Amino acid sequence: MIRAVVTGGGSAGHVVPTLPVVEALQARGWEVTFIGSDSGLEERLVTTAGVRYFGVRPGKLRRYWSIENLVDAFRVPLSMLQAFGILGRVRPHVVFSKGGFVAFPVVVAAWLRGIPVVAHESDLSPGLANRLSLPFIASLCVNFDATRINARRVIHTGTPVRPSLVQGDRERGLQAAGFSGERPILAVVGGSLGAERLNLIVRESVSALTGTFDVLHVCGAGKIDDSCFGIPGYEQRDFIGDDWGDVLAAADLVVSRAGANSLCELLVLRKPNLLVPLPASASRGDQIENAAYAESRGFSMVVREPDLTPEVLVERVNALHSDSASWQARLEGFQAPDSASLIVAELEAALKGRR
Repeated sequence: MIRAVVTGGGSAGHVVPTLPVVEALQARGWEVTFIGSDSGLEERLVTTAGVRYFGVRPGKLRRYWSIENLVDAFRVPLSMLQAFGILGRVRPHVVFSKGGFVAFPVVVAAWLRGIPVVAHESDLSPGLANRLSLPFIASLCVNFDATRINARRVIHTGTPVRPSLVQGDRERGLQAAGFSGERPILAVVGGSLGAERLNLIVRESVSALTGTFDVLHVCGAGKIDDSCFGIPGYEQRDFIGDDWGDVLAAADLVVSRAGANSLCELLVLRKPNLLVPLPASASRGDQIENAAYAESRGFSMVVREPDLTPEVLVERVNALHSDSASWQARLEGFQAPDSASLIVAELEAALKGRR
């Protein structure tokens, strides 16, 4: 039996896209083990996948000065030793890395053991963990065809999307959102990281938006505003889990941040969308690059957060809605690769190269 290790973490965005790959590997009869952090985040996300799980205590990779860097300077080598030991126990034939600071020590440990690694990058420009991993990997799969990076082998695979999203049901989504479906539905995804300003602007725009739309506002854990309960046509949720595919099926328009995975989901589902990327002050600028790419292809309308006001939000959403047929036509031009199959093929190629 072929054994594979899948690794990634630090955020859900580094774990969720691995699940379709895990499923595809298992369908081929492979034995899959997941290595994440010992925080429990990754383990909670992969519990339903039927994989063995091992946790390491990683040191966080930062682009900025912090006193924590001194502590993590010791944690990173320790996590490499932990990963080296786990790989010795599991004895995988190949490793798939989705990136994030959890993955880097596993990648290095795999290289030390002579195990080929295939990595994946969702953003237009690779994050720090994947950049550091480049010398140790056999190939890099990328989400965007415009990604340019000096790696041994780069292949455009897109990002795997959960089947549950593609198979979403509008009626179930209406029930989850609490709407009748008689009016157009606007889904707003504030999320958790840097959601405060977007949430504030949405709530200041509720009266104007609900004049036309039923608004479902996913505002992030702990960010529900009790004073907004009871507003007709406005529903808040802190988080949506298994129902997210159904909710997207019910949504006519989406306002979202521009994280690569979220953007990929919107394009795959052909949802007219307004992107409000995290500003560079709150990120490494990856969302700004992702949004600019989607805007240049005609797939997304974009407004920078510093330019976002209640008036701008309402104007842009109304413009998106009035021209939704044109946006839908442009989105039909987005051709999503069979990402999971392409990644599995790359893992098989790396495996043959090793043998």
